[in-house]
Amino acid sequence: MDMMGGDYAPQTTVMGAVLAHQSINSQAQLILIGDSHQIKDILRNKGYPEDYFEIIHAGQIIQNGENPSKAFNKKPWSSIKLGFSLLEEGRIDGFASAGNTGAMMVGAMYTVKSLPGIIRPVITASVPQYDGDFAILLDVGINPDSKPDVLFQYGLIGSIYAHHVYHIENPRVGLVNIGEEPEKGNLVARSAYELMQGTSKYNFIGNVEGSELFESKADVMVCDGFVGNIILKQAEATYKLIRKRGIHDAFFERFNFENIGGTPLLGVNGNIIIGHGISNEVAIKNMIIHTKYVIEAKLSEKIKSAFQ
Repeated sequence: MDMMGGDYAPQTTVMGAVLAHQSINSQAQLILIGDSHQIKDILRNKGYPEDYFEIIHAGQIIQNGENPSKAFNKKPWSSIKLGFSLLEEGRIDGFASAGNTGAMMVGAMYTVKSLPGIIRPVITASVPQYDGDFAILLDVGINPDSKPDVLFQYGLIGSIYAHHVYHIENPRVGLVNIGEEPEKGNLVARSAYELMQGTSKYNFIGNVEGSELFESKADVMVCDGFVGNIILKQAEATYKLIRKRGIHDAFFERFNFENIGGTPLLGVNGNIIIGHGISNEVAIKNMIIHTKYVIEAKLSEKIKSAFQ
């Protein structure tokens, strides 16, 4: 875990690690990467033994406003750079951060790299459904312009994720579009539909309209990063508006990003989880726990096998 990433680090990241350790106890070794002096001071002030963790000192921080590529190369002792070095060397099984998303992407591409056969890596979001389940939406921001073959691959990647982490048998894969009919949408959507309709690699069920995003029509919903990010931000805005108006509803509480904490970067040769910059300690805890689930599912290995 990157202890220096996030708007409220390292206080929230350390406390999130404490909460995660209390939840998983001896099931996993938590490795905290960051300013060891600050980390130990926070643990000491909270009366939590530092020997519950392995602490690796990182004397530099990549700030959110920095150029991701330049900062990653110019700050070899940053928590993000060290995290990727440890992941590349096989000294950790997964790496999670709520820090600079661009630097996380650069780190993934420079170190562990994309899996063979993957055109573009992708990040996902969990979308609450009326029936109590979650659906997976991808992409939600990395690739705003995606060609039909990329969207086709997203369907397979999302299907593997849904099956092995969310334990959904034969996940239903839908294409986010402006209508149900195959001929609807722009040229990219129509071409992607043709590719997806003819596949036996996953269970494609057709188009999913915006009004059906929460109706359990599909377990995996595919779109480019431009559309996906707008959907994600609109859902976040709706949740904030409901909270501001003092409305308390069990379904809308499931839109709270704290419940998941982070989302994996899929299609790369390693287990990488990216969190929200405004994460509090609960979100950090859940991000670490979700990282554990992704590692245990051997998700990266299963995606690699599917594309060989």
